[in-house]
Amino acid sequence: MTKINMGLALLLALIFVLTACPTSAHKYQDFTSAKDRHYTSIEEVEDQSNLLTYIVHVRKPQPQGDANSLHSENLHGWYHSLLPASTKTQNQQRIIFSYKNILDGFAVKLTPEEAKALEDKDEVVSARPEKILSLHTTHTPSFLGLQQGLGLWKGSNLGEGIIIGILDTGIYPFHPSFSDEGMPSPPSKWKGHCEFTGRRTCNNKLIGARNFVKTTNNQSLPFDDVGHGTHTASTAAGRPVQGANVYGNAKGTASGMAPDAHLAIYKVCSLYGCSESAILAGMDAAVDDGVDILSLSLGGPSAPFFDDPIALGAFGAIQKGIFVSCSAANAGPFYGSLSNEAPWILTVGASTIDRKIMAIAKLGNGREYIGESVFQPKDFAPMLLPLVYAGANGTSGSVFCAPESLENVDVKGKVVLCEQGGFVPRVAKGKAVKDAGGAAMILMNSKLEAFNPIADVHVLPAVHVSYAAGLAIKDYINSTIAPTATILFEGTVIGNPLAPAVASFSSRGPSQASRGILKPDIIGPGVNILAAWPVSLDNNTPPFNIISGTSMSCPHLSGIAALLKNSHPDLSPAAIKSAIMTTAYGVNLEGKPILDQTLQPADVFAIGAGHVNPSKANDPGLIYDIQPNDYIPYLCGLGYTDRQVGIILQQKVRCLEVKPIAEAQLNYPSFSILLGNTSQFYSRTLTNVGPVNTTYSVEIDVPLAVGMSISPARITFTEVKQKVTYYVGFIPEDRENRGNHMFAQGAIKWVSEKYTVSIPISVIFR
Repeated sequence: MTKINMGLALLLALIFVLTACPTSAHKYQDFTSAKDRHYTSIEEVEDQSNLLTYIVHVRKPQPQGDANSLHSENLHGWYHSLLPASTKTQNQQRIIFSYKNILDGFAVKLTPEEAKALEDKDEVVSARPEKILSLHTTHTPSFLGLQQGLGLWKGSNLGEGIIIGILDTGIYPFHPSFSDEGMPSPPSKWKGHCEFTGRRTCNNKLIGARNFVKTTNNQSLPFDDVGHGTHTASTAAGRPVQGANVYGNAKGTASGMAPDAHLAIYKVCSLYGCSESAILAGMDAAVDDGVDILSLSLGGPSAPFFDDPIALGAFGAIQKGIFVSCSAANAGPFYGSLSNEAPWILTVGASTIDRKIMAIAKLGNGREYIGESVFQPKDFAPMLLPLVYAGANGTSGSVFCAPESLENVDVKGKVVLCEQGGFVPRVAKGKAVKDAGGAAMILMNSKLEAFNPIADVHVLPAVHVSYAAGLAIKDYINSTIAPTATILFEGTVIGNPLAPAVASFSSRGPSQASRGILKPDIIGPGVNILAAWPVSLDNNTPPFNIISGTSMSCPHLSGIAALLKNSHPDLSPAAIKSAIMTTAYGVNLEGKPILDQTLQPADVFAIGAGHVNPSKANDPGLIYDIQPNDYIPYLCGLGYTDRQVGIILQQKVRCLEVKPIAEAQLNYPSFSILLGNTSQFYSRTLTNVGPVNTTYSVEIDVPLAVGMSISPARITFTEVKQKVTYYVGFIPEDRENRGNHMFAQGAIKWVSEKYTVSIPISVIFR
């Protein structure tokens, strides 16, 4: 649910531009002849109004002779042979996707009765209806310390030779962010396809584009009809574009994190969401195509990993050495609100950057309240106008400035105070004010969002202010006979000392799917992010937009992972994740602890290991590595059945023959402890990726009301890739020491002359 707040008219205009503009279509000679080769067209499928899409997991038979005998066409044929007889009528194609890399199974259209008959077959492990998941929705390279010719942008060659696969809403391929000027050809391992051109590549930057979204209007090409996919792709790996801005704000050179990496686009989402079958098909194709990084700014509610399509696809990917980065979701600030919790995924929360698009609400009493807005019209005269509270008539709809809710409120020519919430998008509130004749809008945060306003492309002069400011403005309205206000537009301001701070919407831990794994893993820029957009919002070209969400933080980390993969090609996905997490920082530009939306220190369930530090991640010193088979005892320890573990691993597993481990025993670069009255003991194994003959000493930030022991307390590494195990004890202290605290947090740091390798600790008291 990315926080894109565009008016309906803009969305309709965007769809019109992408589907009806002939000039863009003819930029590729083969564009009009491009065919959809990867899924069944809607015309080939019978009337399926009474059918549901089922995800079917199977046990593949052992291959006879040729180990690849059940690949591609043979595999699809075998899947088809399993279907009930009622599905095999003339002119009917029920199987819509066949999977071969990330899971054993297929997606198929069935009636509930047919699904039950299919599930009764010995070869079928399960058949269940698919889920619909949602999207989680310039200056950031500089804010992250990435500078041309220096540090990680020098050592990693800007991601050259790395392929980032983006699963999203498609792409607008003609944006200069996806220019291939000066780009080398894709690596020889690339096996993908560009549906825009009908060839192996679109260009040397955008090397692949495929569509897995089924439509009824034969729109088969992977154009972005939402904007989300274009934005995330350019954030991860967009080429530098000078003069990028929106309404003149945030002006500068826009660049992705890995500007020389190749992009492969897999359209799996539309305006209506992201179907599980399409997500699995996109991930399956990406693995087959040869991507190095997978970036998914989408997700669903917490679920067991065997029932989570992204967790399943991601496990198949990491088995092939592919790094997977996913958004944490936008359900914060509530605890336990995460998506994408599997330990083989990098789960990314959202933080602010030090740039504000500043606007000020000025009241008739002289008080001024700082807020933000992207739309800052030059022709809005800063003269005081009558000020009115939208909820003055006492109806809930008008409080939130819902569409058509202000008909009985006198807002004509006035500044209108609206409240955030009510399931009304922020920009839609302004449209309601404008439609009712209002001159401007002051939007106040809810109590939950507190001091975390968002800059939006509003449809009228507007400013988004904090909850505290909103209360003060309400008090002024209620205590004044003729309240007045105006809005002052200050433009782009760099250098907010409280950055980075955790975004109010960024989902929080603890993980519901696995309490013994601390999530999110990391936070990165996700508020007011400028990146490429398919259609101009301000009549400027090339078009850009500023939006917010963990959808925006995820591709930042995907691009950084591409830089690290380029710099250290031998590192496993888990090792890259460890490098990112153990080098993260926990302070803002003032050198004080990172704050949350209440301006209080953010806890470990908001920031995980902390804020990403790309340059430090390029030289972590030590890493906590995990190989795919290391997850088997962890999954068995979760209490999953053999069948459920087998679905994840795509192989037969007998947990009775495996020594299960506690969740906290997985060699993860953090600790998540559920502590009762009994002491707990675990181990971690460090791998040296730094210089030899380096000695580390341990420093412990001990959580409240917990005793800790670590042995050994000093380690010397004499070889590269040398592994050393240390042991950690967590000892409960008297319950009265906990006070009213439900949890505590701390850290373990291994410190040498050059390195500090830190992992966070969370302790939930039972």
